[in-house]
Amino acid sequence: MDLQLDGKRAIVTGGSRGIGKAIARALAAEGCDVVIVARGEEALRAAAGELAAETGRAITPIVCDTSSDESVQAAMRDAVAALGGGADILVNCAATASGQAAPTTPLEVTDDNYWADMNVKVLGYLRTAKEIAPLMVDQGWGRIINISGLGARNAGAILTSMRNVSVAALTKNLADELGPKGVNVTVVHPGTTRTEATPGVIARRAQATGASEADVERQMSEGNVIRKMVDARDVAAVVAFLASPLSVAITGDAIATGGGAPRSIYY
Repeated sequence: MDLQLDGKRAIVTGGSRGIGKAIARALAAEGCDVVIVARGEEALRAAAGELAAETGRAITPIVCDTSSDESVQAAMRDAVAALGGGADILVNCAATASGQAAPTTPLEVTDDNYWADMNVKVLGYLRTAKEIAPLMVDQGWGRIINISGLGARNAGAILTSMRNVSVAALTKNLADELGPKGVNVTVVHPGTTRTEATPGVIARRAQATGASEADVERQMSEGNVIRKMVDARDVAAVVAFLASPLSVAITGDAIATGGGAPRSIYY
């Protein structure tokens, strides 16, 4: 299937590692020129060089802290300039990593850790959308994909749940406002996902529990229907479709990429 992405211009926040990097790779492989945005300059430059060599597309690294209005404004301005004066696709994936430490309970939440989480992810996504959506409206076409997480559908880690539910609410509000103007907005909920960080996570859990690494990985994979860990490349393939003109029928909705939640019905 031709996703009709050749020549499209994409911005991916959180693009130096993990799911964000996999998404940048998938979009570039489909013919997009891509700006990847993250806080760490060294990792960004390394990722940009790697992806450009793999795909033959222009991959531009831009340092940005999405918790700062000024940083986002400057980064989006530079990203648009690097892409030739416009942008067709915005993928928001920049967030504080979750799932690798013990979850915070409701009684442990503080003002500082609440606002830090929400500021980087929820307000960060809104900041980038505020800068890029007007350009998409002017050209009459665009795609915004917000990467959230299945914590939006599960209790047990309150900050993860709250920020991910908030991203879904942000997505729907943007979709309703921008849909009549040619811009589709969707939210993707990954679950446990294999990235370059996964071997380290497995090793630490194995050491802490005394289990073998194979047993730890098997336990991590038992929470979904397909009984194997979803890879970041699998999530990226879904995002590439949502970024394409072929996804016109999908906006304002959530797409789960966690391998299927047992017994649950979502409608």
